[in-house]
Amino acid sequence: MYETLKNILVDTLKVAPEQVTPEATKDDLDLDSLAFVELSMVLGKEHGLHISDDELFDMETVGDIVALMEERAGERS
Repeated sequence: MYETLKNILVDTLKVAPEQVTPEATKDDLDLDSLAFVELSMVLGKEHGLHISDDELFDMETVGDIVALMEERAGERS
């Protein structure tokens, strides 16, 4: 899931690849609330993961988002 999230952040939200680490925060990545809306839409549309932008915004780090993605992916199966 980490690579999936990293690809979305880099390709869709134009974050520099070297900035994306499990410890990186939304401030480190310069993500605003609009970026989380877009991330939520991409996760739902392309990956079938239903995570609201508010839930994503509340996550502290990239690693926290990955953990939530894995949890939601587990709920689907």
